[in-house]
Amino acid sequence: MEKNSKIYVAGHLGLVGSALVRNLKKKGYHNIIGKSIDELDLGDYNAVSKYFEAEKPEYVILAAAKVGGIVANNLYRAQFIFENLQIQNNVVDNCYRFGVKKLLFLGSSCIYPKECPQPIKEEYLLTDPLEYTNEPYAIAKIAGIKLAESYNLQYGTNFISVMPTNLYGPNDNYDLEKSHVLPALIRKMHLGKCLLNNDWKAIRADFNKKPVESVDGNAEEKSISEKLNKYGILKEGSDVSVTLWGTGSPMREFLHSDDMADACVYLMENIDFTDLVENRIKEVGEIARKEIRNTHINIGTGRDLTIKELAEKIQQIVGFKGKLVWDTSKPDGTMRKLLNVDKLHSLGWKEKIQLDQGIKMIYEDYCQ
Repeated sequence: MEKNSKIYVAGHLGLVGSALVRNLKKKGYHNIIGKSIDELDLGDYNAVSKYFEAEKPEYVILAAAKVGGIVANNLYRAQFIFENLQIQNNVVDNCYRFGVKKLLFLGSSCIYPKECPQPIKEEYLLTDPLEYTNEPYAIAKIAGIKLAESYNLQYGTNFISVMPTNLYGPNDNYDLEKSHVLPALIRKMHLGKCLLNNDWKAIRADFNKKPVESVDGNAEEKSISEKLNKYGILKEGSDVSVTLWGTGSPMREFLHSDDMADACVYLMENIDFTDLVENRIKEVGEIARKEIRNTHINIGTGRDLTIKELAEKIQQIVGFKGKLVWDTSKPDGTMRKLLNVDKLHSLGWKEKIQLDQGIKMIYEDYCQ
């Protein structure tokens, strides 16, 4: 990519997209374009076509998606598969139609089977059933990988796919119902700390910034307390407890969004689809030339910890001195999802931000 290349970041305002824009600007790219969901509906094929025709982007990073945690994935199953398939189909096809030089498609580590050997290699894709709660979302992302790969094989495009592990960072989703585990823990611990300190000014400020089910900081204390209780933040006498789902025993890997963005831009600058095919042939032999698959790249740290360890780490960083309660009647989800990142390391990239440092950074960002 040239510094003046026109780069379209789809989903540029979200956790992933905003990190990509920051990284691109930091590296001197200055012709970056994007549209919010209100300005461009990526589920509308005609609207996407008109946008590509008008803007003629040279490079595209597809970071737009409908995303959520275990609750949202299980509740909104039809929306998660339908909307993500629409977005992917529309963007990928228009990248082909308008001659985009390179597309990077972002998937998710949930594409891999529930009972998967650890750490998870790229070749484990489609070898066993998926975890039930996020199956629709995972199937949509698998379809995106295969869509990009198939366009390369039939049309000679240069589309690559990356599978990030669990991400966290600035502009994350802190919705108590729909967010992923790490931002949800940060907000719960923060509100728990405020409740323990009887700091209703801070609680109201939090609700004003991020209302909970339409209840904002201007509501009566009783209404706010009801929402806190519903999401497991409970004060009894002088004690405050935060209830968390499951047993705390599942293990998860986390990567800061700034590291993820750095990896993606590195791959956009240095790696083509043909490189990935040649690397695959070196790994498994000539069969890979006849049956080209698993060319996607895992992005992660190669290290994980239990959800209980994560919760205790966040509790310490936030400064919540109350009690953590584990609701074992709730599902744990997949017990372990640790990515094998040997391929990424062999391509020349490794993460820089350690988890403790990253959590401190985003908690400071959240408080501000």
